[in-house]
Amino acid sequence: MPYDVPTPHYTQQPSSQPEAVTGTQSQRQGLAQLPRAAADLVLLGDLTGRYSAGSYSKLDRQGQVVQRDARTGIAEHGHRITAAIACHVARVGGTVNQLTDLLMHPDHEGGRHAQNIALRSGQARALAYIERVWESASATVSNTAQVVSRQDAHEDLAALRDRIEVTPWRSERGRTALRVLRAHLNFAEAAGGRLHAASERQAAEEAGISRQAVRNAYDTVLKPGGWLRRLRVGRGKEGSAWYLGNGPGRVAGDRLSHSQTTQFPPDPALDEWSTPETALSADIDSTVISRLMAHDAFAHRALGSSALLIIGALHSRPAQTVGELVITSSVSRATVYRTLHRLGSHGLVHHVGEIWILAPRALEGFGNRLLGAVTEAEVVPSRGWDEIASHHGTAGLSSSRRTFHAAERAMYRAVLGRLAEHRSTAHVIVRDGRQVLIPAPRPDEVLSTWQAPGGCVLDPVTGRAAPDWRIATDGRLILITPADQRSYDELTAAHAEALSEWESAA
Repeated sequence: MPYDVPTPHYTQQPSSQPEAVTGTQSQRQGLAQLPRAAADLVLLGDLTGRYSAGSYSKLDRQGQVVQRDARTGIAEHGHRITAAIACHVARVGGTVNQLTDLLMHPDHEGGRHAQNIALRSGQARALAYIERVWESASATVSNTAQVVSRQDAHEDLAALRDRIEVTPWRSERGRTALRVLRAHLNFAEAAGGRLHAASERQAAEEAGISRQAVRNAYDTVLKPGGWLRRLRVGRGKEGSAWYLGNGPGRVAGDRLSHSQTTQFPPDPALDEWSTPETALSADIDSTVISRLMAHDAFAHRALGSSALLIIGALHSRPAQTVGELVITSSVSRATVYRTLHRLGSHGLVHHVGEIWILAPRALEGFGNRLLGAVTEAEVVPSRGWDEIASHHGTAGLSSSRRTFHAAERAMYRAVLGRLAEHRSTAHVIVRDGRQVLIPAPRPDEVLSTWQAPGGCVLDPVTGRAAPDWRIATDGRLILITPADQRSYDELTAAHAEALSEWESAA
């Protein structure tokens, strides 16, 4: 039905009922302002199952996917639909009263969750729930930008990159989290938006760290801080679905790092005082970090993540003192001194007085000496990142990690193939001097005497076709009831029980 034509439940009421007319007109106007997809969600509900992903399952403490019970899964699915409708209404400038009218209309499938709350717990509880959802949606919409084109998506990711670059990433845990976040930002830029798909192995290879370090960074820094959220756990050959957030609240000064002029820290000698425009915050070039972080030279036992941040800070703003590097790189003073000494031993940085700068070709791993500069005798310029990795004993680490991940993927896909084909261990017998493979009997295989016309299974009690069972082309049972969430072992036990009843009845 066209969206400019009123739906049947929006027919005009007689003039003797002015309140009904007002409510109907308000609902019609609210739907007219919504996008087409949002109006479909309100009128018809989640027909495509877009908001059902992850609603009926969750991760336990061991990281395993477990099924929620049916009532909890339905409630989670309904809450996601309600929150999505609230965000759409807030995006077009609606009010909480318009949202309530849309959700509580009896013919609107999108408001079924709120209507069920009203039936179970009363109207007051449902209105309080809608109010909480509206407050959360309003806060989310006010802190995000609407993306309607590819150009908007690129601008949004650029703003997020600038926000990451002025955020302090303190301690080794924070620096590792920055590498993981920058890897996911690379995936998001390739996908064209904050929503992207990636596996833990891909993130580990992109960031140059182990899978366990990726998990720890996500659980301890990125997820609690609002930087990264996993929407769906990867299964089979599909990676997990991720969404990049804006982080915790506002960044000090909330300034852009590279798209606008960088503000220098105040100099007390010039009587410069800290203002909102010159507030102290980090200032790094994350693009340089993303280029270098996967190399073996920046592994844990080599130059490390602190060297990445110091190189990114010196590339963002050359010629800094140690005190300025402590602020711009968010690295402690002792670690700054130790890292500068390590970089200086390879000729990647050098200093004149108290000022530290990068070597001319430091980003390629080639150390250089300043002409006329006083350098120590033990400083030997490096000839590339590979030489630095060999010096620290980390050469070939990323290659071995990729090889190990490839072997894990191959093994996992082989297991998936066996599960898809319902393979089982076969018995080997010798007959006439030849080895004959006899497949092991399976409890879900159906004999020809049990099969009914049309691929159905005979009910052992009534002798009629069971409506919820079908026979696949390989002769095995398939349960087609959508509400059934039983595992394969439970289905096997149910089949054994049905077989016992069949034999007793026979």
